[in-house]
Amino acid sequence: MKRTLLSIDTNDFPTEYRPLLSGVAVYDSSCSRQARVYYIDRDGGYYLKTQPVAVGSLRLEAEKGRFFHEKGLGAEVLSYATVGEADWLLTRRVVGEDCTHAEYLSQPERLVDLWAEILRGLHDLPVKGCPAPDYLDKYLALAERNFRTGNYDKSQFPDSFGYASAEEAWGVLSEGKHLLKADTLIHGDYCLPNVLLDGWRFSGFIDLGNSGVADRHIDLFWGAWTLGFNLHTDAYRDRFFDAYGRDRVDEDLIRVVAAAEVFG
Repeated sequence: MKRTLLSIDTNDFPTEYRPLLSGVAVYDSSCSRQARVYYIDRDGGYYLKTQPVAVGSLRLEAEKGRFFHEKGLGAEVLSYATVGEADWLLTRRVVGEDCTHAEYLSQPERLVDLWAEILRGLHDLPVKGCPAPDYLDKYLALAERNFRTGNYDKSQFPDSFGYASAEEAWGVLSEGKHLLKADTLIHGDYCLPNVLLDGWRFSGFIDLGNSGVADRHIDLFWGAWTLGFNLHTDAYRDRFFDAYGRDRVDEDLIRVVAAAEVFG
């Protein structure tokens, strides 16, 4: 995981976090323009995430984090607070390294098989008690809102599944969205940096802001995309779907999800 050593003034942080930040190395571990993430090198490690309240409260992310932690799937949530115009979320570090670590990328076949196994295990869990039971509705509503406002960005998906325009992608989404089912607990951003392993053993999920009850093909889309992006080849896409279980993979629905994601 990316970490850049920082020189900080603890007075810039809420009072309750200052003792934790004092006298230790603090790193920038951010991977988003919307949020700032600090890694605090104390007692095995902590992550302190902050973002403006206007961007979207971290309260729900904290609730999701607790839900996943109770199932042994994620970091322990230590505190959540709103201070002024910013939200703050403190979690304990999950042991291990994420799946982009050189050790894991150097054995792609083994990684892909484990990648599929972890996702299938998540999707087989009951959804009862998930604090985001309506995530699919929000996911589709966001795609529609971004289409209406002209927010179309296929830069992450240069092939764009063959979509020549925003209108073509919207047509695929409009025709197929009714086939998506809210029946599965998903990560929502199932990419290699968001899954930690400890010696080839699953250790936990991180970045659960997009998790909730939705269609498994959202995770399958991202799971295949990240393999292509991080391994620099699409050669493992079929292996991933085969290991996950072809009987539960509908490529037409992945195409529908792809249409939603270009309006992400």
